[in-house]
Amino acid sequence: MAQCKIVWSHRARIRLLAILEFYVERNKSKTYSTRLFARFNREIKLLAKYPELGVKTEMDSVRALIVDEHIIYYEHQQNTIIIHTIWNSRQDPESLIIK
Repeated sequence: MAQCKIVWSHRARIRLLAILEFYVERNKSKTYSTRLFARFNREIKLLAKYPELGVKTEMDSVRALIVDEHIIYYEHQQNTIIIHTIWNSRQDPESLIIK
């Protein structure tokens, strides 16, 4: 099986940066953010090999990969994984926008 190409949406990049910055501010250190970023990367590399790894969502083609308290919403299209957003599951679900 060939690895899929990973494409980050603009929203996903902004959410990732916001999450990492939040932990830097809260912890007054980059240590946790660095580890979290590495964890996201490991999980996304697995996703590139096994695109059906995440669970199905209510949206037909969107799947969700759970990483600790975060959820990576993505879509598998041919040989591409499109990451739509990263969501902290402790936030209000009413404000979640996937696509």
